[in-house]
Amino acid sequence: MLRVAFQSLKNHLRTILRYGKSENFSTQFTEIPKETADCVVIGAGVVGIAIARELAFKGRDVLVIEAASTFGTGTSSRNSEVIHAGIYYPPKSLKAILCVRGRELLYKYCADRGVPHKQIGKLIVATSCTEISKLEHLLKRGTENGVEGLRMMDDFEAMQMEPELQCIKALLSPCSGIVDSHSLMLSLIGEAEQYRATFSYNTTVIGGHVEEKRIYLHISESKELEKCIPNSPLRPQLLLIPKLVVNSTGLSAISLAKRLHGLHNGVIPPSYYARGCYFTLSKTKIPPFRHLIYPIPEDGGLGVHVTLDMDGHVKYGPDVEWITDIDEISSFLHKYDYTVNADRVKGFYPEIRRYYPNLKDGSLEPGYAGIRSKISGPGQPPMDFVIQGEDIHGVPGLVNLFGIESPGLTSSMAIAEYIASKFSR
Repeated sequence: MLRVAFQSLKNHLRTILRYGKSENFSTQFTEIPKETADCVVIGAGVVGIAIARELAFKGRDVLVIEAASTFGTGTSSRNSEVIHAGIYYPPKSLKAILCVRGRELLYKYCADRGVPHKQIGKLIVATSCTEISKLEHLLKRGTENGVEGLRMMDDFEAMQMEPELQCIKALLSPCSGIVDSHSLMLSLIGEAEQYRATFSYNTTVIGGHVEEKRIYLHISESKELEKCIPNSPLRPQLLLIPKLVVNSTGLSAISLAKRLHGLHNGVIPPSYYARGCYFTLSKTKIPPFRHLIYPIPEDGGLGVHVTLDMDGHVKYGPDVEWITDIDEISSFLHKYDYTVNADRVKGFYPEIRRYYPNLKDGSLEPGYAGIRSKISGPGQPPMDFVIQGEDIHGVPGLVNLFGIESPGLTSSMAIAEYIASKFSR
């Protein structure tokens, strides 16, 4: 549908034009083609894909719009690939509820479909006496959240389990694990397409407006958007009118919401970005750990932790680097700086040696970087997932997902279940 509309536009649209701040969109866009749709999911990350699959399974006609040339190019492919248990999050919060439910759904899905994953368990470690109370708090919180099998361990027992580990106490989470996120997304897409969902890549939603209680999405080909000047107003090539639209664009979700004319800015949370670098362990034939090793959480993240991939390779990260000055067009097109600054490794060695004292100089090599979409900034307490429907913002047919960072991967199938049950009627 979109491809046909774009092809017809190429004959008479020479470029993307600017439009002013007037909200009289009916007169501005009279010559722009219009299409209707049932459900539109914006963003083909793991959460958007899971939502599309669930909605399609429920019988909805689903179109997924993705600005990149393929799926999962943002946060979904630049994370630790950890299946979280549900320990860290306040009881009854969306993060707690959806993480625990999502973990159950994810393990079953991976086992049934042959998606590579391992339930290897995790140790959260205290390396000083002042951290013991924080570890006890995590045990209490995880238990309240319904996480099974949590157990506090003395230093001797933990270090017997992991001989390279140094700690004074540890919290064992046996139901934590790892998953091949790319294989997971491939499987979810395959099933979504079996249920007749359609994926339109290289297609960007640049904004929208509300007219007669219907959402009009402003659509552009991504290659046309790349020609535009940052922070400039944009003119769409197509107006898409869905019955239900889910804004699951991750890093650009808030930028997009601000460009939905008719959505009150008061319901849109502030936006923050945190870049995290990962470094891989080299010059070591045998991995030093068999479990995930996590320190006590820090401001902006869960600390520089040990993660194993499906092949047993060890990576450390992420650290936290708050970043600013990301313009809207770069945000829509996923044009972020993912460069791993090799100098940041200097901060990794002392952090890691708190629990792994035998880490040798020169054994860490630059891996990759990811960027987290956050709705709380430096020094602020972590915020819960924000899932907004008409009851919050007053716009019929619109669902906004904000702050879907960790444990977004673990929670993805539960988020999809939640949205399909609450907003798809």
